[in-house]
Amino acid sequence: MFTFPVIYEEEADYMKHERLTKKLIQEFFEEFIEAFFPNLHPHIDFSNVSFLEQEVYLDYINGRKKEIDVLAEVKLNHEDKILHIHTEAQSTHEADFPERMFLYFSYLYAKHRKPIQPIAVLSYNREKEEPTQFRIDPPTQDVLQFNFLQLHLIKKDWRAYIQSDNPAVAALLSQMGYEAHERVQVKLEFLRMITRMQINPAQMEFLAV
Repeated sequence: MFTFPVIYEEEADYMKHERLTKKLIQEFFEEFIEAFFPNLHPHIDFSNVSFLEQEVYLDYINGRKKEIDVLAEVKLNHEDKILHIHTEAQSTHEADFPERMFLYFSYLYAKHRKPIQPIAVLSYNREKEEPTQFRIDPPTQDVLQFNFLQLHLIKKDWRAYIQSDNPAVAALLSQMGYEAHERVQVKLEFLRMITRMQINPAQMEFLAV
């Protein structure tokens, strides 16, 4: 019986970085949403959040597999929904990124049959504007318009966040946009931020990684 080959890529540095970002989002989930998606935050009941088991999406066309990052089952406006937070640390431009977001969404919806809010977190150092929409529109009609929320960290001004006591902000400060000569100042501001925070020793150790 013929089977499609699946290429299991070696774990590159960017994959380790993605795993760390995923753990950070899970550890400081509410703080992350509050800081970077403030319009979404008030609609979520954070007393009732459960993280789902790791999913693996198999792309048989390109012969690759991809771990689907953070899946959180939440009450959004009092209804059961799933937040899919996809982290992207690979700096190589991929024109099909919006399509991949749609494919992940389709896979998850087919499995869970619940409304899904997709979010992309881009932590690479390329500043090029990335689309947040995937469309299928043959000449006869608009068949599909898929949209997702996006956080492009390098486009964030680190100075706008240094007065924050939010641990998710502190953890992601070094991935925001700054000049090479500001590197030391960013590190100093990070240390000032974490000394102000009311967090437990385990969380403090996590931030210091």
